Amino acid sequence: MCSGKLQTALLVAGYFVYLLVGAAVFQALERTAEKQEKMAAAQMKEAFLQNFTQLTVAEMEQFMKNLIEAIQNGVYPVGNESQFEESNWDFSNSFFFAGTVVSTIGYGTLHPKTAGGQIFCVFFALFGIPLNIVFLHRVGKMLSLLCKKLGKFLYEKGMRKKKITFLTLLFFLATGILVFLCLPSVFFQITEGWSYSEGIYFAFITLSTIGFGDYVVGKQSDRKYFSYYRVLVAVWILFGLAWIALLFNLLTTVLEDTEKIIVKDLQQIGKVSKDKVGSQQRRCWPVQFIPEEEPLPPRAGGDAHKMESLTADSEHTKNEKKVFSNSKTIAIRCEN
Repeated sequence: MCSGKLQTALLVAGYFVYLLVGAAVFQALERTAEKQEKMAAAQMKEAFLQNFTQLTVAEMEQFMKNLIEAIQNGVYPVGNESQFEESNWDFSNSFFFAGTVVSTIGYGTLHPKTAGGQIFCVFFALFGIPLNIVFLHRVGKMLSLLCKKLGKFLYEKGMRKKKITFLTLLFFLATGILVFLCLPSVFFQITEGWSYSEGIYFAFITLSTIGFGDYVVGKQSDRKYFSYYRVLVAVWILFGLAWIALLFNLLTTVLEDTEKIIVKDLQQIGKVSKDKVGSQQRRCWPVQFIPEEEPLPPRAGGDAHKMESLTADSEHTKNEKKVFSNSKTIAIRCEN
């Protein structure tokens, strides 16, 4: 028991250390390049504001291409210079990015642009994704253990097993929906200014690792976010992934069991209908086509007894015929 807890503690500690190291490396590799891109975007914006009345069509199109490229690289040339100084690769954003890499969400709104950052991202994901799978598996075991303890408590109270299974699954589902979907959606509604339905949508799309990228936390330039906001969101994602993985496994098991029950019922119905059709066909046969029942085999010693009785009957018949023949001959002689 103690060794299992120690392994879990070491796994959790090693997992978060891996994310922290990855965040630090990404920050070191990408932050300088991002500053250069932001300076170029600021200069482009300033030049446009000074000369926009004199720009030709070709120059305007080039400006639009540069603007689109800057936005795709995560640089939004809006607001004053203080907003340009805010980095997409500070420690909070870097940790959030590291979490989305190992969890395979991949929003696509933030990505490494330097050669070093891209190569490091490949190796970071190569070892981080298997580590993330092991971590989620261990967290899933912890959640399952909590459900088993609840089931044991209810069983000691005298509750039936079927009812315990239903209540345990209901508790697991309701608690997970509340902790990982409903409450975070309220938090996102307050922090991001989204509607509650948008918060639910973002939470599920994120935890299911679909990751469209249409809604991403901490990306609105007109809002002030507290420090390590995205770190907190990353931790929510990591534990939420374990819950939704267990939920998907549970739904898969339910569907498989339902399929087995349906197949078994269909086979039973087919067997009953086949027996019913066979009995109806037998009732419809003509009498001469109904096979006769085979006689029972004779009992031991029955053949010898039957042969003796037949021999006695044949001798008795022969004697009767002789007597009848002699009486007929005497009668004919008397008449003559």
